[in-house]
Amino acid sequence: MFLKLRAKRCLVIGAGKVGEPKIASLLDAGARVHVVALEATGAVQAWAKAGQITLELRPFTSTDLDRTFLAVVATASRALNGSIYREAQHRGVLCNVVDDPEYCDFYYGAVVHRGDLQIAISTNGQSPSLAQKLRQQLERQFGPAYAQWVAELGETRRLVLASDLDPERKRDLLHCLASRQALDAALADQSAKSESAKSEEDRSVTV
Repeated sequence: MFLKLRAKRCLVIGAGKVGEPKIASLLDAGARVHVVALEATGAVQAWAKAGQITLELRPFTSTDLDRTFLAVVATASRALNGSIYREAQHRGVLCNVVDDPEYCDFYYGAVVHRGDLQIAISTNGQSPSLAQKLRQQLERQFGPAYAQWVAELGETRRLVLASDLDPERKRDLLHCLASRQALDAALADQSAKSESAKSEEDRSVTV
């Protein structure tokens, strides 16, 4: 499941080295991030000073979960983590206690990002290390050029759907555009354009 978190209020309890990357991922998703922690890393404090997050250096209270869509718990106390998770459950707030599958409504997958293309890998919390290794393999398989290709597919799809073609023809055309042959052609075209641009740059430098 991919959640749209833009403008959603998300709470992170704990702002150490475990909580910091979780805060960063929520910022990347466009969430409104509120952080409660006894202490915070330099990066978290910098985000707070820049106005990117709200940071309160104090103990957690149950009212911190008010009006919260999603919570991430990253403290060093398993007892406290469990208590926060149960309170979140009571309030109907999605909660993830980092590295503790027993106290998770959702898991953080290892994600390959190529523009609008996202490939998520999960082991149900059993082996984050394996998920990371698989992500690295997929990053090599799905290179950066996929980002532009997916963007072009999206634009073409909008044009096809807005056309006067009959529904079956639209469906066939969209499947054809997303085929391996279409991908290979698109990647070859991108490579040719990149080489051409590099040659132009080299000529400019030489002159």
